[in-house]
Amino acid sequence: MYNPKSLKAEEFISHDEILSTLAYAEANRNNAALIDEIIEKAKQRNGLSHREASVLLACELPEKNAEIYALAEQIKKDFYGNRIVLFAPLYLSNYCVNGCVYCPYHAKNKHIARKKMTQDEVRREVIALQDMGHKRLAIEAGEDPVNNPIEYILECIDTIYGIKHKNGAIRRVNVNIAATTVENYRKLHEAGIGTYILFQETYHKESYEKLHPTGPKHNYAYHTEAMDRAMEGGIDDVGLGVLFGLEMYKYEFAGLLMHAEHLEAVHGVGPHTISVPRIRAADDIDPSSFENGIDDDIFAKIVACIRIAVPYTGMIVSTRESQASRERVLHLGISQISGGSKTSVGGYAEPEPETENSAQFDVSDTRTLDEVINWLMTMGYIPSFCTACYREGRTGDRFMALCKSKQIQNCCHPNALMTLKEYLTDYASPATRELGLALIQKELQNIPREKVREIVSERLTKIENGDRDFRF
Repeated sequence: MYNPKSLKAEEFISHDEILSTLAYAEANRNNAALIDEIIEKAKQRNGLSHREASVLLACELPEKNAEIYALAEQIKKDFYGNRIVLFAPLYLSNYCVNGCVYCPYHAKNKHIARKKMTQDEVRREVIALQDMGHKRLAIEAGEDPVNNPIEYILECIDTIYGIKHKNGAIRRVNVNIAATTVENYRKLHEAGIGTYILFQETYHKESYEKLHPTGPKHNYAYHTEAMDRAMEGGIDDVGLGVLFGLEMYKYEFAGLLMHAEHLEAVHGVGPHTISVPRIRAADDIDPSSFENGIDDDIFAKIVACIRIAVPYTGMIVSTRESQASRERVLHLGISQISGGSKTSVGGYAEPEPETENSAQFDVSDTRTLDEVINWLMTMGYIPSFCTACYREGRTGDRFMALCKSKQIQNCCHPNALMTLKEYLTDYASPATRELGLALIQKELQNIPREKVREIVSERLTKIENGDRDFRF
C-alpha cells in the first residue's frame, strides 16, 4: 500500500500508486478545467502533489503548456532570482564492483582505464580546480569496498578542504557515492560535507533489478531507502535524481516527486536538490540501445513541471547537456550547473591521454568555466560561487524555511555578487571581467535595503584590495 510516511521503499514509492497516477494523468491530459485548477494551485508557490504534477506533464493543450512554462520561469525567479550556482565534479576513482548496464564503470568492462587518485593527485586536481575559480565540488567514486572504502573518501574530503592555493579554496564538498550505512553517513556528516547526492537511476523496481544485475547496487530497497539513513546519520541536505532514458519518463517523474514527498512527510525537509541527467554515450555504452530516451522538448517539460511541483528545491543540470539544451532549461527552473567539467578520474591538472579513457560519460558542453560564466552573464544571470548557507548552518529545515518564505534571497543575492567579484578579480579573462563588473554595478541597485547595499559595496572594494570570503 502507498504510504509516504513509511520507511519501506515499496510503500513510499508504490508501483500501483504510480500506475494509478499515470492513468489519471492520461485520462485528464486535455481536461482544461482541471489543468486550470492545478495551475491556479501552483501559483500559490506551495508545490503540487505527484498526481497533480503528472497531469501537467501529460497536458497536450498548447495554450496550457505555455502557461506551465511561464509559471515555471516565474517561480524560479521568485525563489532563486537570476542566480546560477557553479560547481565541478571530481572523480576520485572508477573502480566498481557493480554490474550497472548503463555505466562504463561496470565490473565486466575490462578495457576501460581503471584509476584511483592518490592524495597527491587529489591535491593537484584541486589546485587546478581552484585556479579555474571553483569553490564547490561534487566528488564521485565507483562502489568498491576494497579500493574505495569510506576511509578513502573521508581522507580525500580532508585533503580537499585543507588545500589553500593563492586565493583559492574549496568551501563546500558535496558527495555522490553509493548507498551506505547510517554509521558511514554519520562519518560523512562529521567530515563537513555539503549535500549527499544519490541518483535512483530508475524508480521502477523490476527495471531497476534488470539494470543492476550484479553487485550491492542490485538491492532496490537498500538503495531507495538511502536518504532516510543519511538523514538519520545527520545529513540534512540530500540530492535526488533519476537517469532519464532508462524507463518511461512519466513513471520516473511520478516516482521522483513521491520520493520528495516522502522526505517531507518523514523528516520535514524535502530534497535540497534534484538532478535531471539523461543517459549519454560512454566508453562501452550506446544510449540508442535504451528505448526510453527523451527528446529536448520532453526534457524541458520535465524541468518545468518539477520546478512547479517542488518550488523550493535547487535543480541541477550538468555538462551531459549541450549549451543549447542548458540554455533552454535555465529559464524553466535550473538553479545550479557544472562548468569546465571533466568526467574522467583526474583530468583537470593535465588532460587525460586518449589511450587512457576513464570517463563515466561523454561531456556535451566542453566550454571552459570562464566561457560558461561569460555566457551566463550575457543572458543576465549572476554566476554564483556562494557556499554561505552551508557554512553558516543554514541547512535542512533552516534553509527550507528561509527558501519557502523567499527570505533566502536577502542573503543569496549579495553573496552571489561578492563571490562573483572574487572570481572576476582572481581568475576571469579581461572580457569576462569587464562584463561582470558592469553586471555587479547594475545588480547592486537591486539590493532593496540601503544598509546591506552599503556593506556589499564596501566589501566589493575590499575584495578588489585582496580580502576574501565575505558572506551574509
